[in-house]
Amino acid sequence: MSFIVAASGFLVFLLSVPGVNGQTCNRVTYTSRTICALKGSSVHISCTYKTYGYYVKSKFWFSPKYSHQWKDPSQPEDLSGEYAGRARQFEAKRGHSTLKITDLRESDSAEYRFKFKTNSRYDEWGNDFPGTTLTVTALQVHVTRSSVDQFSTRAELKCHSSCRLAGRPSYIWYKNGQKFKEGTTSSYRGNFYPEDSYSCAVKGQEASRSPSVYAPKVPSVVVSPSGEIVEGSSVNLTCRSDANPAATYTWYKENGNQSLKSPSTEPQFHFASIQSSDSGEYYCAAENELGGDRSAISVNVKYGPKNTSVVVSPSGEIVQGSSVTLTCSSDANPAATYTWYKENRTLHEGPEKSYNFTSISSEDSGTYHCQSENQYRQLNSSSLFIDVQYGPKNTSVVVNPSGEILEGSSVNLTCSSDANPAATYAWYKENEASLKASEQIFTITDIRPEHSGNYYCEARNRRGRHTSTLQLTVVAGPRKSTAPAVTSTLLLVITLLIFVFLWIRRKRASKQPSEPGERPDNRLQLNPGHVCDTSAAAQTQPTEQQDDLDYATVHFSKIQPDPLYSNFKPERRAEEEETVQYVAVKFRRPQTAPRSQEADEDPSELYSTVQKPHTNPRF
Repeated sequence: MSFIVAASGFLVFLLSVPGVNGQTCNRVTYTSRTICALKGSSVHISCTYKTYGYYVKSKFWFSPKYSHQWKDPSQPEDLSGEYAGRARQFEAKRGHSTLKITDLRESDSAEYRFKFKTNSRYDEWGNDFPGTTLTVTALQVHVTRSSVDQFSTRAELKCHSSCRLAGRPSYIWYKNGQKFKEGTTSSYRGNFYPEDSYSCAVKGQEASRSPSVYAPKVPSVVVSPSGEIVEGSSVNLTCRSDANPAATYTWYKENGNQSLKSPSTEPQFHFASIQSSDSGEYYCAAENELGGDRSAISVNVKYGPKNTSVVVSPSGEIVQGSSVTLTCSSDANPAATYTWYKENRTLHEGPEKSYNFTSISSEDSGTYHCQSENQYRQLNSSSLFIDVQYGPKNTSVVVNPSGEILEGSSVNLTCSSDANPAATYAWYKENEASLKASEQIFTITDIRPEHSGNYYCEARNRRGRHTSTLQLTVVAGPRKSTAPAVTSTLLLVITLLIFVFLWIRRKRASKQPSEPGERPDNRLQLNPGHVCDTSAAAQTQPTEQQDDLDYATVHFSKIQPDPLYSNFKPERRAEEEETVQYVAVKFRRPQTAPRSQEADEDPSELYSTVQKPHTNPRF
């Protein structure tokens, strides 16, 4: 039968076995049920044991914590091997066993038991009885902040352990490694500066001093992966600061007041796909209850050219002779190199963004674009048309038809000029103030000698004016022939005379009957320059019949000259004489009774005098 007796913090375990000499039980008594020891210190775990009449064959300390390492889980093993020389058992006197563990670690916290065996088969201390529980603690300084100003932090420090140390310990306070305060109180209140550090210890166990507490030191910030940061890649910024208590981290960009991430003990800031806009200065602020500090890192994101464009300066209209600059702008990192093109012809290549015209000319008009390029990409800008304006130049005048200009012909004078914007034209004749024409083509119809002279064309636009002169000489041509007009007039008169003759004859015929014996084949014969007689007896008509003769005098006036040739006056030849041609027309008067041919003929005669106009011998 076994039982446990607890008294005054001691555990006494009794084992009932068959007695020898009236003694019936063995006994083990642990000095303490629990022990609180400081990390780094040494501890003694003790017990007393007693056997009654039996010889102790073996004894050792063990811990159920390491039962998983035993060869036989039911048979404890000496733990001295587990502590690598830090654990040792000894007996200061018989029946008193002590386990000493040095350089305590928090992992040494466990339950420890004592085991012995005697020469009696019944006298063996079992594994089921509890022993002494050891708790290893480290002193910690707990900080409570009360206020913060520009230079210091008002805080309260407390020297703390996870278990209650035995007795009434005295505490020692250290500032920057130097003892500055000692007392039974475990707390200290005061002003703390970023460069100060504080720790505490239990008097008598100064070697087990607490870790120092201090404000965060200047953080270190690193970027990973190291090397160039390329747009679109995954990037981490890591901030670390030496601080106790542990610091929390807050990220800012370019001294911004708004944090990028809430304060956290996690020291990283992550970019899943970093962009060019993420380039800049990043600040990490490390802070704890005693203060804080911060560090910066520059993030330089590399990327190919984008937003490439061309601008012209000065803006507005471009005038020939002015200074003009084309600038290619592109967002790129590293900086791009630039190639300039005009209508896809390469003009220049280099790091310069600008292409300059010190004195731009009309030949520089055209379409321009640039190409920006770095090791990541190349990109073309949109095209820009350069329209160089200039005043008229190379003004010229041509005449059509070319060659000799004959009087009476039609002539076109055409003016052309190189100008931008397009020129307007004005025609003038030398020594005459009036405007002749305001079109590009000046037409002169029915040209005359007085049209001869110098003509000049003035081409003009808002950028200037320019003139060109042409000498025009009109050559007199041959006078128009009047022969066709004379012939036409003569035929008209003859036709009229025949018509009159036939009318008179019909009228007379209607008044007198026809005489017998009249020859029906008498005809009117007209020969210019001769007298036409219709019968042989025309010269012997009776005198009384002379009254029946009708005379007509026809005068041909000079044909008016064609206006086109009004100034053409050919000279008359001296040998030309005015000639008068007469035409004598004799009409036979009809008779009512037959007569002899000679006696009865009574012709009515019509005489016509035709005056021939002077004509040019050429016609």
